[in-house]
Amino acid sequence: MTSTVPAPVARTADGSALQAVLLDMDGTLVDTEGFWWEIEAEIFQELGHRLDEAWRDVVVGGPMSRSATFLIESTGAAIGLAELSVLLNERFEARIADRVPLMPGAERLLAELARHNVPTALVSASHRRVIDQVLLTLGRDRFTMTVAGDEVARTKPHPDPYLFAAHSLGAHPSRCAVIEDTHTGVAAAEAAGCRVVAIPSVGVIEPAPGRTVVRSLEDVDLAFLRSLIAPMN
Repeated sequence: MTSTVPAPVARTADGSALQAVLLDMDGTLVDTEGFWWEIEAEIFQELGHRLDEAWRDVVVGGPMSRSATFLIESTGAAIGLAELSVLLNERFEARIADRVPLMPGAERLLAELARHNVPTALVSASHRRVIDQVLLTLGRDRFTMTVAGDEVARTKPHPDPYLFAAHSLGAHPSRCAVIEDTHTGVAAAEAAGCRVVAIPSVGVIEPAPGRTVVRSLEDVDLAFLRSLIAPMN
């Protein structure tokens, strides 16, 4: 976990009660969700198994331990969880070594949040080694703190990563806007009590109380995020 102690969060001039913005990484800020599936399919093909496309909705956005275990059990492949996890991380790092494609609107939004000094956390189920490599593209200085999936006892879909991020930023979860792309991430953020903006990358995510669904990050700016949090009295 990396973090910086933030200054106390003040109510903004427009009356907004937004205290922090918490963002997922894969499929939300960087266009890498497809990379994980391609790598999984490649490894299991080498092991003599073909992955069912329907499984993609099951493994997307989840912690590696859950996704990898599901694929091992579903295929009956002769590989252990620890060995598969190492293979997945190594091949993913190799895949993004030269280029990490950003999602449309990501650079603009991160720049706007930084310009207005909004406390911002990157909250991912990916391991620290992967996050640190992606941060070379995203910019470590764009985030007040980052949380990796292998740094919390329970990662997504449990609320722990988002609760930890909010607490570390001195923010109340209900005053945090979370941007996510999968059902797993949305479930984690909602369980933490955060206001969620969903940008579906795989499968359909429907609007719900406390949840707004948009087409892409190009539809999201600071004014929009502030409008989601009820003004303080």
